[in-house]
Amino acid sequence: MNKSKESPQSLNISDFEDKSLLIVDDDDPLRLRLARAMEKKGFAVKDAKNVDNAIKMVNSLPPKFALVDLRLEDGSGLDVVEAISKARKDSRIVMLTGYGNLPTAVAAVKAGAIDYISKPVDADNVESALLAAPNAKASPPENPMSADRVKWEHIHRVFELCNRNVSETARRLKMHRRTLQRILSKRSPR
Repeated sequence: MNKSKESPQSLNISDFEDKSLLIVDDDDPLRLRLARAMEKKGFAVKDAKNVDNAIKMVNSLPPKFALVDLRLEDGSGLDVVEAISKARKDSRIVMLTGYGNLPTAVAAVKAGAIDYISKPVDADNVESALLAAPNAKASPPENPMSADRVKWEHIHRVFELCNRNVSETARRLKMHRRTLQRILSKRSPR
């Protein structure tokens, strides 16, 4: 459990006896990159690609910390959050998603998450969210993405989800196909 080294803004991983972290995301490169980075920060990391594997891991050994993607290939990450919350009341769960909106944020918190982060994300943001003091207000990111970059990321995410079909992506984003083609042909904004 926690030792008495609490600062008003955040805790350190060394403040916890149990350093277990479960990362659940179906994006292989992101999941593996975060797993390596979080291990370097002192967490004992396990990872899962889907809801079934994650729930099996939770049932065998509930983690103290968890980073769970909202949309997984076989269901909702909210099911994993609920399973962790039931198995371990003192868990610290952060919801991760490429689809940031208020209703899913509320659902994540109701299911047991302590915070909600939109993709793309880096290990420092994850660590800050997982180790935030219980009543501390989250600090704004040092180098947030520009609005153009957020728009670009969203368009490319939808494009990938539509199997790189320009016409289907344009229809779903309610934009003209040629406009979408011009956006896709440009480099990502900073």
